[in-house]
Amino acid sequence: MANKNVIWCDEKTLQKDISGKIYIVTGANSGVGLETSKQLMKQGGHVIMACRRVDAGEEGAKAFGNLKGSYEVMKVDFADLQSVRDFAEKFKAKYDRLDGLMCNAGALFSGDKAQYTKDGIEMSIGVSYFGHFLLTELLLEQLKKSAPARVGILSSVGHAGSAKNRYKVHFEDINWKNRKYNGVDAYCEAKVAVNLYALELGERLKGTGVSTASIHPGWARSNFGGDGVMMKIVRFLLYPFRHSITNSNEESAQTSLHVLLSDDAPNYSGAYFSQHSVLYRDKECKKGGWPMTSPNPNANDRVAAKQLVELSKKMVAL
Repeated sequence: MANKNVIWCDEKTLQKDISGKIYIVTGANSGVGLETSKQLMKQGGHVIMACRRVDAGEEGAKAFGNLKGSYEVMKVDFADLQSVRDFAEKFKAKYDRLDGLMCNAGALFSGDKAQYTKDGIEMSIGVSYFGHFLLTELLLEQLKKSAPARVGILSSVGHAGSAKNRYKVHFEDINWKNRKYNGVDAYCEAKVAVNLYALELGERLKGTGVSTASIHPGWARSNFGGDGVMMKIVRFLLYPFRHSITNSNEESAQTSLHVLLSDDAPNYSGAYFSQHSVLYRDKECKKGGWPMTSPNPNANDRVAAKQLVELSKKMVAL
């Protein structure tokens, strides 16, 4: 059963021949990342499935069947910046072009106690933002050489917050050392960082033929959020309504595919592209939009975006 509220890619986009083009999709072993990879392969692309667990990537790839394109599973752990560097070096040694980078991987670490990456970065922003920031920066030259090329980074409806509570990046305490930790708040702040980076990168790459976007894929019926007690309860309570308020992985991949493949998306480089979502607190946003102006002014702040990138370069030692 399809969700009638879903925004779908047009037929031309989903039938475009992309034979010979190379894409990286992170977190591609399941969910939206797997579905995005499958559609790219269906249209002839070669997809590097960048996964923390290679075995899970290979297992997920069994769903592809006999498709026009091809794939390779490569290991990368976004909670380890050296792993990101190793991945980038291996990719550049093997491939001389990159037509699209979809930064799909991310995670929500619920609870009231912060977890940290191997590099001492709070886990939510470390995985969702800093790891992908480093990867993107390391691959910019390949993207420029392959222009026209695309970069998409998954954000979330959560970044928008509400009129009473608009999330922002706390530059003075980005790792939650001096604030009372809240896993949901940390996740939402990380996604504000994603929007800001896409905005800054879009501005920086003007004239290069490389376009960028931040993306809300909708509420996917995937394993996002893990198997914690809270997420199990939420899934149980919402199960009877799942087809009206959540999306299949195929439906949720549509925004990523639009950003990577449509003729229109590059006209809005740096913008936020959102699938519909009942989770928006701002009613006018619930239908989504390709692109859509975020209701959170902190996610549209160009000064903050530049400040974030400068801080990020220092934190990842670029």
